[in-house]
Amino acid sequence: MKAGTVNTQWQKASFSEQGDNCLELAPSGGGVLIRESDDPGVAIRITPPGLRALLTRVKAGQLS
Repeated sequence: MKAGTVNTQWQKASFSEQGDNCLELAPSGGGVLIRESDDPGVAIRITPPGLRALLTRVKAGQLS
């Protein structure tokens, strides 16, 4: 999905590196948008439970 809306309030993930290599999150209609700062025009929308499940798998090293 295109992620260039003017009113979107993006926030960098706390564990992201400085510069252009980071993830950014924004609330969106009951869900959450996720984008990479080096490609800000593209984002994915995920539900809060889906985001929690994703973060749990990442922290457990289940995704490579």
